Amino acid sequence: MAELVFFTGTMDCGKSTLALQMDHTHATRGRAGLLFTKHDRSGEAVLSSRLGLTKPALEVTDDLDFWDLVVEQRTNGRRIDYLICDEAQFYTPDQVEQLARLVDEMAIDVFAFGITADFRTQLFPGSQRLIELADRTQQLQVQALCWCGKHATVNARVVDGVMVVEGEQVVVGDVAADGDDAEAAPTVEYEMLCRRHYMRRMNASAARAQSMSPDVLPFDLDLCPLPAAPEQRTD
Repeated sequence: MAELVFFTGTMDCGKSTLALQMDHTHATRGRAGLLFTKHDRSGEAVLSSRLGLTKPALEVTDDLDFWDLVVEQRTNGRRIDYLICDEAQFYTPDQVEQLARLVDEMAIDVFAFGITADFRTQLFPGSQRLIELADRTQQLQVQALCWCGKHATVNARVVDGVMVVEGEQVVVGDVAADGDDAEAAPTVEYEMLCRRHYMRRMNASAARAQSMSPDVLPFDLDLCPLPAAPEQRTD
């Protein structure tokens, strides 16, 4: 039976890589599908992974009707067995309902990929509707890490190296680049943080500045304790 599945996780946890892999797997088994994306970091009408994989995709605009598009494609003789929908957090709730209808009435598998919450820790409307309607919501197993080494759960927005918690919900950027070359990095970046450091507004740049302060001793740094390793039994 066809399913609507929502694959979710923080940024940099492999969602787009999995989307491309799933398309490859289904296509090599003779299934025909369409790829969709919206606000991809590499530009319009392309689905890209940070590992360097890319594939052309259909750009989702706010006025796109998934139901009408698939009906038109099938009327023109094109077979469609599945849809890969990347950056699904940016879709409108109506578009998510259209995807659910395609699953229920046309038996088309829909695999949606996206983050759940924005930089303010508020649900994206598209993600909220997916959670409400999906047959399955699956958390990706690859875990992004905060600068402290703890599991990251929040996508923080960083502007010119400073974490911000106000502004428009959708501002396209990428994850912060490694290294200290600030001029080479984009103005708007996103950094994965654990909840504690998000609440304290302490991203990697702020932590680095604190560690270099002559007034701060190493044991004063705001580090998160990592989970203790399980005890080994000797009997």
